Amino acid sequence: MNKVCLLGRLTKDPEVRYTQSNNTLVATFNLAVNRRFAKEGDETQADFIPIVAWAKTGEFCSKYFQKGQQIALCGRIQTRSWDDEQGQKRYATEVVAEEVYFADSKKENSSSVLFANSNSGTADFDITSGDDLPF
Repeated sequence: MNKVCLLGRLTKDPEVRYTQSNNTLVATFNLAVNRRFAKEGDETQADFIPIVAWAKTGEFCSKYFQKGQQIALCGRIQTRSWDDEQGQKRYATEVVAEEVYFADSKKENSSSVLFANSNSGTADFDITSGDDLPF
């Protein structure tokens, strides 16, 4: 089983590009994820994890996510390798986002919660009052 769930902040706005072969959108960004524990007296440390989001999920990320925003995502870890211009073998490990969510607290004027799921596209839920929420 290959499943990862992360909560963190974007280090910069997602970058969008399109594949050469079939013109598929791919968004990439890094997520700063705080470590759970820090040594006594030390500041909290973070890991900077590269994220890749394809097609509809990538489109959602590029449209709604921006630097500093806290998000949650679920996906899978992927490794890949290639030869650079000097013929050296290069490796990358990244998370392929399959579900992405807003994780910041709800803004005063906002009345909806959005999320994207690579299996079903984008969904929009209307929340008009916090009184009906189960938490």
